[in-house]
Amino acid sequence: MEAAGNMAADRQRRYMMDAPEVAAALGCKIGLAYKVIRQCNEELKAMGKLTIRGKVNRKYFESKLQV
Repeated sequence: MEAAGNMAADRQRRYMMDAPEVAAALGCKIGLAYKVIRQCNEELKAMGKLTIRGKVNRKYFESKLQV
């Protein structure tokens, strides 16, 4: 049962980024990373997308950075 939980967590890590990952990508502090996540999630919500507090969709974040 534990393996299934780990697989789900790995899948989420691929699709979602948390504040430490965003901070590392931007080279900034965690506080600013949370502000960026909030802004991205507000934009996603306005488009009718589901958001998770404290995490941002990796593809959307990278498209905003144009990586």
